[in-house]
Amino acid sequence: MHRRWPAMFLGLGLATAGVGVARHDGGHGAVKPLAAIDIDEELDGKASRATAVEVSFEPGQVGEAHRHPGPAFGYVLEGEYEWAIDDRPAKVLKPGETFYEPAGCLHRVSSNPGKTKARILAWVLHPRDAGEIVVPPGHAE
Repeated sequence: MHRRWPAMFLGLGLATAGVGVARHDGGHGAVKPLAAIDIDEELDGKASRATAVEVSFEPGQVGEAHRHPGPAFGYVLEGEYEWAIDDRPAKVLKPGETFYEPAGCLHRVSSNPGKTKARILAWVLHPRDAGEIVVPPGHAE
């Protein structure tokens, strides 16, 4: 399956090894690039990369809906993280809990319902030629 991803950021873009990493919430949270590693496995027949970021939300902050050009995996480091994809019900995740997002699904809920800062470690697997690892909801394949 071939994917086309537009050259667009959500909020302020940051760069990690040539891949655009965007703030998830249009200016209310922060994304800290951690690593970008070329991997041997192909994704949709393309050379691929794994990019890691730390995403943080202050209490009450809400992120914008978005998609990723490949599967994403997350781990809650601290605080509470409300998360939902596609039409699945939202879950509040606590430190030590994990989540998985299939490639291209709609990450529609991303917020901190708690009273302390929330921090999430996220890995996104994506084609090396993907311009960004976060794209607006209307830009699916």
